[in-house]
Amino acid sequence: MTGRPAQIQAIYRYPVKGLTPEPLPRTALSVRQTVPCDRLYAIENGPSGFDPAKPAYAPKQRFLELMRNARLAELRTAFDETSHILTIRHENHVAAKGNLRTAEGRAMIEAFFAEFCADELRGPPKVLHAEGHSFSDVARKVVSIINLASVADLENTVGAPVHPLRFRGNLHIDGWPAWREFDLLDKEISIGPSARLKVVKRIVRCAATEVDPDTGIRDLPIPRTIMKAYGHADCGVYAEVIQAGAIAADDTVAITG
Repeated sequence: MTGRPAQIQAIYRYPVKGLTPEPLPRTALSVRQTVPCDRLYAIENGPSGFDPAKPAYAPKQRFLELMRNARLAELRTAFDETSHILTIRHENHVAAKGNLRTAEGRAMIEAFFAEFCADELRGPPKVLHAEGHSFSDVARKVVSIINLASVADLENTVGAPVHPLRFRGNLHIDGWPAWREFDLLDKEISIGPSARLKVVKRIVRCAATEVDPDTGIRDLPIPRTIMKAYGHADCGVYAEVIQAGAIAADDTVAITG
């Protein structure tokens, strides 16, 4: 255990489910909300039954996502939260660009995925959004936390580099001992001057973590390795924001209750 306090090493959001993570130098957390713009949109993979007028949690298999659509990791996307324009780059060129708030813009993005994921689609791809809804893997609005020491320990077990972005977390924490996050269930942590979160759930890992986030190649049996080595398939935890506050990279993370 190190003598220095734990810190946020990085903050990420995922504006479109399954697509590129975007690093944030800082952000503001609100009570019982996700990181702003996290999983704000999703790409429907065939009819899902999602109703924007009555948004509700739906399992990730109803959308394009890395567990089944590893080729998504080949793309590099950028989202402008002011204009809601999504730019998709593939093989070093702009492959599609559209305003996700307009029918025309959504159609351009949908046309790209209709071709790019043609053999993996169960129906026409459709950009989904609903005010105040997050297409998270869990129904509760939470922030996902990855302990970098746990990833390093797993890396030693795997015997190969394991990029923390395989786990698509919002907060990367540096300074906790490996797997310390599992001892924090039902405990509170503070981040920066005012934000407080309560750890509520361990994150069970799926085949999405097998995909190299740089190449889109399914190259490491992460869930199977975790289960064999540690007797579970978990890495990271979900936390619910219980007190709002601004957070930034390098902010101290303290266990408070």
